[in-house]
Amino acid sequence: MIQAKSNQTMAALAKANKYVEAKGGRKTATALARVYQKNIGIFINDKKYTDYFMNPGDQKKVAAPFQAVGMTETMGATVKVSGSGIHAQADAVRNAIARAMVKQDEAFRKILKVEGYLTRDGRMVERKKYGLKKSRRAPQWSKR
Repeated sequence: MIQAKSNQTMAALAKANKYVEAKGGRKTATALARVYQKNIGIFINDKKYTDYFMNPGDQKKVAAPFQAVGMTETMGATVKVSGSGIHAQADAVRNAIARAMVKQDEAFRKILKVEGYLTRDGRMVERKKYGLKKSRRAPQWSKR
């Protein structure tokens, strides 16, 4: 596996290799993924994904599309992600990588669709309503 040392090395990898780009999202997190044919590893915001996501569950989410199609050793990705929290960012990265993989090879679509990686989770935080403490929580009722 090729290890990128700096931003200059990452830029050189991007120019040298062909890639396919796709966007993914979850809540207010958005991710832009570039999937490469060569195994350069998985980098998120110029950090190795194991350094960016400390939680092992989030690390598994990010690597899941590659494992589902059996391309862990032959493909790599670079991702720019922003917004929301760390768990939503992991879901956004997974969604973006899966969409880019389908653009690269349509045969992956069936496998990734069954796993649910191509579907953006549309659930968002419900807005706060006037007269209430939160979206549904009413002020405490007082008899007198």
